[in-house]
This record gives sequence, structure tokens and C-alpha cells, in this order.
Amino acid sequence: MSSVKPSQRILGIDPGFGRVGFGVIEGSGHAWKSIDYGCIETQPSSDFLSRLETIHKEITKILGRHHPTHAAVEQLFFAKNAKTAIQVGEARGTILLTLQQAGLPIFEYTPLQVKQAVTGYGKADKKQIQDMVRLTLHLPKMPLQDDAADALAVALTCGVSLTFFEKTNKSS
Repeated sequence: MSSVKPSQRILGIDPGFGRVGFGVIEGSGHAWKSIDYGCIETQPSSDFLSRLETIHKEITKILGRHHPTHAAVEQLFFAKNAKTAIQVGEARGTILLTLQQAGLPIFEYTPLQVKQAVTGYGKADKKQIQDMVRLTLHLPKMPLQDDAADALAVALTCGVSLTFFEKTNKSS
């Protein structure tokens, strides 16, 4: 009997309402590759509900194009502007609902968990995270947009978590 593990495809999302980062990775264990990444950008001149609708439609297109097996979304960490935090929270709710309607298992990670999973250090800076994402996914260079790089890091965190739980369940 073969012990080859099926490949998993993970959609990672860095939520926002002006720009939503996304990254799709595929693989298993410690072997992951980038399939697609980028940003969904909404028009600042549009009303807020139209911006949420754009996010919903674009996430739906990404799901249809890539057919992920899992989704991972970064949890919010805000300490500055309450209005912005509420709007990002509402955009995040739109994202979570879209993923839930697609029937995907959804995993949520704090920024600290992402840093720990990707670099092994919970206080890693943005450059350290980006360097590890680039190296792990064998990217020739980092995405130009930080939000896309962050989304790839969220997807990798999910991949690391799934690998850990698979190993834990096999040994028990």
C-alpha cells in the first residue's frame, strides 16, 4: 500500500477592505509551492458596501479558479484606529462568509502564530517573514505587495499546522 500523501491546496488571506492579500499554495508535509498570489483592491471612491461586494466577488473568482482544499485567514490585531478596525472586521466577516459558503475548512491564525510558524520566532519582523516565505516557496523574489506576501505566510502557517496535526494523529 502506498503512503504517498495527497497534495493539499491552501488559500491564505490577509484581510482588509482597501486591499485584501491572497496566496494559494499547494503541497504537503514540508514541500510547498506557490500557485498564485496577489491583491484584491477596492476603489476608495466606492461606498463601503460596494467594496465589500467586490471582495466577495473576487474571493469567489479565486475559489473557482484554484479550488482550494483549505482556507486560512489572519486574525485582526489593531490598537490604533477604531473606525478602520471595524471596517476591516466587516471585510473579514465578508471573507469568512464567502469561504464558509464554499464549504471550505477555515483556519484562523494570529500574527504571532504566523510569525512563529514561518520563522520559528514570534517576534520576527516583516523582512524575516518575507525571506522565509520566499525560501520555503522557492520564489525568485518576493511579491511586490506586502499583503500578498502576508497571505502566503498565512497559507504556509496552515500548511505547517496541518502537517503537525497529521503527524500527531498518526503517533497517537
